[in-house]
Amino acid sequence: MSETFTFRSKMPASAEEVYRFHGEPDALERLTPSWEKVKVIERTGSIEQLGSTVTLRITVGPFTQDWLAEHVACEPNVMFQDAMRSGPFRRWEHTHRFLPDTAHSSWLEDTVEYEFPLGWLGKLIGGAYTRRRLQRLFEWRHQTTAEQLADRAARGKS
Repeated sequence: MSETFTFRSKMPASAEEVYRFHGEPDALERLTPSWEKVKVIERTGSIEQLGSTVTLRITVGPFTQDWLAEHVACEPNVMFQDAMRSGPFRRWEHTHRFLPDTAHSSWLEDTVEYEFPLGWLGKLIGGAYTRRRLQRLFEWRHQTTAEQLADRAARGKS
């Protein structure tokens, strides 16, 4: 019982610039809102190094769990994908796509494919909550990305 969530926004920068922004070493920290109780506790490699990993410590209510994500695909300036290797879901794959529009704009598209633990019962318990949380997270991430890229362009730094 796989679920798919997609969020797409226009960015005020080329696909290449948006890709580079996501590849910066502190990008994940900058793109994690303060209300999400998530902390990067270990990182190896970069988005372009297949097999590199990020370990996150996630707290939801009274529960804390480590989430290990591995970078499993990358086409520079086009996309990269990470997959959960251990964590709260049965399956979680997050694909980041950078789609050209004009010389100075592009589309950022995030697609998450996931499966709940416990099958239909997990979906019943966590389905609506997870979709609301993903919607809020990616609205914030895309807005933050657009604002930071616009600020860089205004300062002449890309």
